[in-house]
Amino acid sequence: MVIEAPLRIYTDTVRPEWIDYNGHMNVAYYVLAFDYATDAFFDHLGIGQAYKDSSGCSTFAADMNIGYRREVHEGDPLSFATWFLGHDDKRLHYYHEMYHAKEGWLAATCELLSLHIDMGARRTTPFPDAVLGRLEAVRAAHAALPVPEGVGRKIRAPAG
Repeated sequence: MVIEAPLRIYTDTVRPEWIDYNGHMNVAYYVLAFDYATDAFFDHLGIGQAYKDSSGCSTFAADMNIGYRREVHEGDPLSFATWFLGHDDKRLHYYHEMYHAKEGWLAATCELLSLHIDMGARRTTPFPDAVLGRLEAVRAAHAALPVPEGVGRKIRAPAG
């Protein structure tokens, strides 16, 4: 099985309702667009909505860090690249980059940590072995990639 690295499995277009009074995409919709990219990533991993419906388990975001690099506007085509950075038996660490799909420049980045959740207990639970096997296959394909520059970014203002 050949696995693309990074994954390029989601595209979108900046929708009119995503535009704020400054004339560009509002920060809330960057989160939404990255969430849609995460849905595509999780479907690719076999842990999307169909998995939730059949297993009673899902994922919850535990941490997120978004970096805004360049504004996008109504009608701009978007493409996303996704790196699978790591996992253990209950957690996933991954990273998305959002690009202007025609011009190719980086618009935003998003690093996330998600937890595997038993929806009945509303608590973390280990992934089943079959899922762990799929996760490891994708992770192995991404292991040779350099870690993207935006991973592990800290927010701080200059002292002064």
